[in-house]
Amino acid sequence: MESSYKIAGIDVHKKMLAVVISDVAQVGEFRFERRKFATGAMELQALAKWLAEQEVREAVMESTAPYWKPVGQALEGQCRRQLAQAHSNRAPKGRKRDFADAERLVRRQVAGELILSFVPDPEQRLWRTLTRTQQQWTRDRVRLQNQLEGLLEEARIKLSSQVSDLLGLSGRRMLRRWPMERTIRSKSPN
Repeated sequence: MESSYKIAGIDVHKKMLAVVISDVAQVGEFRFERRKFATGAMELQALAKWLAEQEVREAVMESTAPYWKPVGQALEGQCRRQLAQAHSNRAPKGRKRDFADAERLVRRQVAGELILSFVPDPEQRLWRTLTRTQQQWTRDRVRLQNQLEGLLEEARIKLSSQVSDLLGLSGRRMLRRWPMERTIRSKSPN
């Protein structure tokens, strides 16, 4: 067995991190070193520095909210990051205790009892963001086009039966001219 293998358990909250470290290569009872950190950029740098000084090779945290993401990014490339699904680290009912939750993460990770989530690498995260943004823009364009068509139908303007794309070049030109032509016609004497 290896001489030393340190693992960190991180109980992540919006404003605070409860962090424990244990050397799991030692046989016997777990011994934990505990620290609390805030979640700002400087504090996350301090966390990463502390874990590096302690030679932590693996960090496990819960995925209960998006609060884990900055923590995971701060530790990227420094140690193996594991993201546990919250229901696999459920505590017995009662008062929540932050360090106990972090310790339970370590114990369950070592025992192989946690259900881990996939965390993509930075390049894959970038591609996912780009793809999702493009899909959102497409959904927004379709929603806007449907709203515009509904508004025109209520005004009894059948523009969508004259053009294939309301937001295409011809459709936009007609929409730009329509209020001006209507204003000019209403002001001209008959």
